[in-house]
Amino acid sequence: MIENLNPQQAWDFLQQNPTAVLVDVRTRMEYLFVGHPPQAIHIAWIESPKWQLNPNFIESVRQAASALDTPILLLCRSGQRSLDAAAALEQAGYSNLINIVDGFEGALDNNKQRGTVNGWRFSGLPWQQS
Repeated sequence: MIENLNPQQAWDFLQQNPTAVLVDVRTRMEYLFVGHPPQAIHIAWIESPKWQLNPNFIESVRQAASALDTPILLLCRSGQRSLDAAAALEQAGYSNLINIVDGFEGALDNNKQRGTVNGWRFSGLPWQQS
């Protein structure tokens, strides 16, 4: 079963569970230039320029979290890619999966812009850019 937490709940979970792994599944460009939580491990779910699934995604997660019961939190832009990635990890046998709803940038507002309604950055949680 995949649990859903908002960004603040995810941050609190990370603080209380030092063995938890935070995986940022966005593209490399998003991770580097839009920003990311400082402790996030970048493993793209889909990557440009062809926008194909990363064939090494599961194996890369295994390198970061070999135990199938390791708490793994997944983050993307708005919560959908991370949910898809969590489902793939569940199929691979992982049992403690958490999707961060609203993602890093959050939902679109009435002006079709992100970052003004919800999400990791909107919540004032730690983040950095390259």
